[in-house]
Order: sequence, then C-alpha cells, then structure tokens
Amino acid sequence: MTDRTETTRRGALGAMAAAAAAATGAIPAAAQGGQKTFVLVHGAWHGGWCWRRVADLLEKKGHKVFTPTLTGLGACSHLLSKDINLSTHFTDVANLIEWENLGEVVLVGHSYGGYIVSGAAEKVSGKISSIVFLDAFLPENGESLAAGASQPVKDAIAAALGRGEHSLKPVPAAVFRVNEADRAWVDGKCTPHPIGTLTDKITLTGARDRIAKKSYIRAAGYPSIPFDAVLAKVKSNSAWKTFEMTAGHDAMVDQPQELTDILLQVA
Repeated sequence: MTDRTETTRRGALGAMAAAAAAATGAIPAAAQGGQKTFVLVHGAWHGGWCWRRVADLLEKKGHKVFTPTLTGLGACSHLLSKDINLSTHFTDVANLIEWENLGEVVLVGHSYGGYIVSGAAEKVSGKISSIVFLDAFLPENGESLAAGASQPVKDAIAAALGRGEHSLKPVPAAVFRVNEADRAWVDGKCTPHPIGTLTDKITLTGARDRIAKKSYIRAAGYPSIPFDAVLAKVKSNSAWKTFEMTAGHDAMVDQPQELTDILLQVA
C-alpha cells in the first residue's frame, strides 16, 4: 500500500468517524479543545443523582465527570450523624480529587455546594483550573450558611436546633421552582441534611480567589435575595464571568443542556 493510498484511507475513516459522531451528537472532546475533567458538587438535601443529566451530556462529548455524594446525604444517607461538619464535606471532595489523581479540574458547586467547593479549594487549589458557583453561596472567611441564608431557612435551622435535632428536613422541590414534571422525583430523592454543616463557620485563606477561572451562574427562575446579592457582587469584579439562566434553583434538572453549554464555555 502506497503512502498516498494509506493517507486517503485514513482520511476516509476519519470522515466516517466524524460523520458518525455528528449523527449521534457525540462530538469528540479533542474537537472542543481537549478532554476536561468535571467534579460536580450537589447542594443541601441532594446527592450526586441530581447531576445525572448534565453528567450524561458532558460524558457524551468525551469529558470525564465525577458527581460525588457528600457524607450523610443521598446514597450516603446511612452515614448521617451529628458529627458531620463542613470539614467532612470538604474532605469528601478533596479526597476524591486526590485519590483519583485528578488535575486541571473544573470544580462546580450548586447552592450549599458553594461552601464545599470553597473549602475544598483550600486543600487542592493547585489541581483546580476553573471554579464555578451555580446559584450558590459564595462564603467569606468566618461565615456560616445559617447566618447568610434566607429567613425561612434561618427559621427552620433555629427550630430544628431547638428540638435538639441533628439534621434539617428537605425543602419541597416546588419551593425551589423545580419544573412540575420533575418535582415528585426530586422530592423522592432528597434526604435530611446534617445541620452541623449549616451552623459551622468556614475558614478561608484565599485559595478560591487565586484560581484562574471563576464563574457564577444565577438560576433566575428561583427568587433569592442572597443569590441576587452574590451575582451583583461578582459582576463588579472583572476576574469573574457571570451568566443568568431562566431555570429554577435546580438548573441541572430543569435545563441540563443549557447548563452543560455554559460549563463547557468556562471549563
């Protein structure tokens, strides 16, 4: 076989592979600038299950995706205890990154997950290339979620503590403006959240802020004074990219394709 014939054969095979990928929507990651590694961190009451639609879309495009479930929640709800605090959840994420030998990670935190990705960055910031906050808290050093949450959540935490409980019951999906078709599914999957993680104060030394790429995505279909305040804050900082979606709070459930597109932009 001559070099020209071999080159022609390889070109034809490449064209066939590209056509097949286009037909299925599975665009090779190499065509998008290389494979990326995503670690998607869920919010309070949720679990890794909530990222399934986005993870499928990212993996279909050739990217590597991890969706850890934090201790005491979802698939790990059997581990719920009064001893779980923020450090427990920081370590869940940091250990995943360490044990899987991940690097150049796109670290995404949803809602309460904003605390967790901020804390995990203190442990593994050198392995994170992009950090993304999806309708999430953006804590400063010494803050707790209980102090910065909306008034209904503050009241619920105070009431649970008054009863001596070590977990907080889930907020109904309807409150988070999850689309009607998925509300029963979300409600059925959510589990009580360890309350110690909500009252614990975070310790930050600026590792999050030193990450090169920082983005905030506001799910504007969910009214939230705290998240509106975060969006306004980061919009005034040129180091941040900001996006607004029309989805409810669980944007990964409501608008997985739109969210996936944004994540690929900021990766």
